[in-house]
Amino acid sequence: MKKIDIKKISKRYSVRKLNLNDVQMIYTFCKKNTQYYKYCGKELSIELIEKDLEITPPGISLEQKYYVGFWDNDKIVAVMDLVNGYPTYDYVYIGFFMMECELQGNGIGSKIVSELLEYLSEQGFQKCQLGIDKNNPQSNHFWRKNGFEVIKEVEIEEGIILAAEKQL
Repeated sequence: MKKIDIKKISKRYSVRKLNLNDVQMIYTFCKKNTQYYKYCGKELSIELIEKDLEITPPGISLEQKYYVGFWDNDKIVAVMDLVNGYPTYDYVYIGFFMMECELQGNGIGSKIVSELLEYLSEQGFQKCQLGIDKNNPQSNHFWRKNGFEVIKEVEIEEGIILAAEKQL
């Protein structure tokens, strides 16, 4: 299996894996982004974050999951959940990405994603996949602007997700 060195996925920010000790900080960070939770059909809670830190797709081990924070000195600017080798060994899946609300709309999120995709390509990954809440205009715009193409619609309990991917 290809390895991901999280310290190398950004040139601008320091990146570290988040864990259960970070739950309160993640909760405070996510609480500011009301639009995401409006569209994803889930209510933000400490329990939801604890679950998100440890949930993986079927057949995927916790060692393949990278729930990370991007830091500018001592301030967290973004949170991302990456899954190595899903849905196949040469793919990476972005399960979650959220920017600090005050920094949205100025290109920082796109730079983080661009650096990540460049790194993944250098490591030999072929594609990156993710799901977009169909009715979330901000998320739709962001991921399409960053070159992700919708490959199908998937109906889940909370609504319709657009499965999207980008060739690396």
